[in-house]
Amino acid sequence: MQFRKRLFGLVVGAGLALNAGAAFAQKGETVKLAFIDPLSGLMASVGQNQVRSFQFFADKFNNDAMLNPAGVKFEVIAFDNKLSPTESLTALKAAIDQGVRYITQGDGSAVAAALIDAVGKHNDRNPGKEIVYLNHSAVDPDFTNSKCSYWHFRFDADTSMKMEAMTTFIKDLPDVKKVYLLNQNYSHGHQVAKFAKEILGRKRPDIQIVGEDLHQLAQVRDFSPYIAKIRASGADTIVTGNWGSDLTLLMKAANEGGYNGKFFTFYTGVSGTPTAIGKSFEGKIFQVSYNHYNMGGQMGEWQAEYKKKFNDDFYTGSVIHIFNALSQSIAKAKSTDPVKVAAALEGLRFKSFNGDVEMRRADHQLQQTLYMTTWQKASAEFPYSPENTGMTLAPVKTFEPYVSSTPTSCRMKRPSSRPA
Repeated sequence: MQFRKRLFGLVVGAGLALNAGAAFAQKGETVKLAFIDPLSGLMASVGQNQVRSFQFFADKFNNDAMLNPAGVKFEVIAFDNKLSPTESLTALKAAIDQGVRYITQGDGSAVAAALIDAVGKHNDRNPGKEIVYLNHSAVDPDFTNSKCSYWHFRFDADTSMKMEAMTTFIKDLPDVKKVYLLNQNYSHGHQVAKFAKEILGRKRPDIQIVGEDLHQLAQVRDFSPYIAKIRASGADTIVTGNWGSDLTLLMKAANEGGYNGKFFTFYTGVSGTPTAIGKSFEGKIFQVSYNHYNMGGQMGEWQAEYKKKFNDDFYTGSVIHIFNALSQSIAKAKSTDPVKVAAALEGLRFKSFNGDVEMRRADHQLQQTLYMTTWQKASAEFPYSPENTGMTLAPVKTFEPYVSSTPTSCRMKRPSSRPA
């Protein structure tokens, strides 16, 4: 309950700062949040898990004043975008037609790019009907650099931040000597490869990049040719930003193909992948993320409740960040108007499950603690077993926000009524 106690202290402080009535000025008002992600196709298991996560925590925040200082009621409306930018724009229009003023998406940076552009254009053309985009998982660094938008806020750590943490860990592993980069052929995969080469070259210039491949997103059903190629390269380590079915099928092929090197990943704990790994690769798979399965405390209680309710694992912790930030910024703004809430979100600092976090004003990138975890047998110390594999992702290194924070080139264009 430590997180809830910290949050309660923050809520009380906010109430004193705003005055007792102001924090609850919008109490009972419904705030609609459109979820636009894949609910069909190869990545459906990820999207379905995430929409359940949003609905689960909407209910938590709707029924707990300690969590929800604004006192509003959150309603999640799901749209299946089939992992398509075009379908996502259709979903965005449908959401707007239903009176939605807040949207969330995260599965696929190509989709995120289309939504950032569309939301910006909509807001320019429709003053008084603005939309705010709360990005839960799309991690292309450009979104908070060259393509940054006032209306976009990211609650995951971007690829450059995760790679800073990952390479800080790798640089102290002398047995990592030959690295193979295998990634999805779209902006996210390109950025993983780019930053891996750039940062490893700076921190460990002795490491050889012995191969690099990009493959189509959610199209490959058999990764055995890639595993054969990786084995032939002599790589002792694979760095991959793959997620969903693309990581699940990669791990299946690695198991069947006899590859016994290390994996450095972003999404090992995501639907389907733990089962594909099984009891293999103990101590050889690493994941960098802003949360993990063995955080304990309130997060552990929520994970256990989620698993009991859905027979599934909760892993998209940014859902909690989003409801936290949205409720607190609504309370701060004393309004659910997206223009006022966006202004309140800028620079917002709050307590969350991974400590003190801040929505950096310069680029709308959340600054937060990251963790390195490794795949090993579940134990009394680290008991949570994703997909009932008997294995877990146990923490081996914590990276405070300053370690992985990266500079931004964002030149934020703010509404004319806003100070620069």
